[in-house]
Amino acid sequence: MRRHEVTDQWHGRRPEAALMTIGAFARLSRLSAKALRRYDELGLLEPVLVDPVNGYRYYDPAQARTARLVAWLRRIGMPLARITEVIALDDGAAAAAIRTYWARVEAETAARRDLAAFLIDQLSTEEAMTQVGTLGIRYAARTETGAVRETNQDAAYAGARLLAVADGFGAGGARASTAAIEALKPVARGAVPAAELLNLLHDAAEQAARAVRDAVAGSDGSGTPDESGTTLTALMWTGAQLGLVHIGDSRAYLLRDGELFRITHDHSLVQSMIDDGSLTEEEAASHPQRALLLKVLGGGGPAGSGPDLDVRDARPDDRYLLCSDGLSAVVAGTELARVLAAADGPGTAVRELLALAAAAGAPDNVACAVADVVAL
Repeated sequence: MRRHEVTDQWHGRRPEAALMTIGAFARLSRLSAKALRRYDELGLLEPVLVDPVNGYRYYDPAQARTARLVAWLRRIGMPLARITEVIALDDGAAAAAIRTYWARVEAETAARRDLAAFLIDQLSTEEAMTQVGTLGIRYAARTETGAVRETNQDAAYAGARLLAVADGFGAGGARASTAAIEALKPVARGAVPAAELLNLLHDAAEQAARAVRDAVAGSDGSGTPDESGTTLTALMWTGAQLGLVHIGDSRAYLLRDGELFRITHDHSLVQSMIDDGSLTEEEAASHPQRALLLKVLGGGGPAGSGPDLDVRDARPDDRYLLCSDGLSAVVAGTELARVLAAADGPGTAVRELLALAAAAGAPDNVACAVADVVAL
């Protein structure tokens, strides 16, 4: 019931007979009068009547349920704009929206926890701040067009300091994926002290984003950024640790002690649905919107916040795989693990992984890069 409708209904009568003052409603709803006034200004929780003479606000007791929901949603940290959307939904849809929001909070919190642990470790001992490391990497990378696509918009790179894959889309997709990786190469040229790795990753991510925006500007002939963009998953090697930059649905895996771990989280619609429990992994594989991304590098389209950043300790005999969804979408994780565990080196692993994608029909471009951590 909107405020102006009730103003007409209560014209000439004492509203206190059926409505509550802001003070009484604040006690009932467990929101302060100050918060209620603020939510009224934002259009989040409006009183049903404002006295035209003295400006007093009056609330219907039936609004208490919504007010309490607002209070609890604020307690879990939900932004006001998101709360406005949630309280407009029916109970089932609101529950699903809250579940989706909290799954995303937990994923972001896990990433921040890892970064916090890294910072604590670096600041705890003087030795850790200057660690250079005694490990090296062997590497290989390759990309193929696939059996269906006419052009290849994927890009892959492997070098002594950098491993990267990018999956472009749109008219300027090929330029976008190439630009993202090229922007990382100068950043990853020299040895980096462990304490500076986070700063390096942040700068690298910003440079990649700028490079992609410049690359796709005018891809549609208009001179302005279009819907082109790219995913990006990259590992930067410091000599003792690996810095991870990730956005989109390309992936990074770690094979350690014979077990394969996925170390990135897809920024896609279906992954968000898996996170909130509304979709299973099996259902996601055939979902009609499985290609819809929530975060990308690009000049337009579905862009969210920046890439995920992480720091990982390396161990001898670790094997890392970076790949576009042209591989991960058509080859099961068990097969990835089998090939990675059996291959005698990164070059062999890359060739056999691309062969698996081809055997599965290769409906998309495929890019992969593999690196082995070795003791020097």
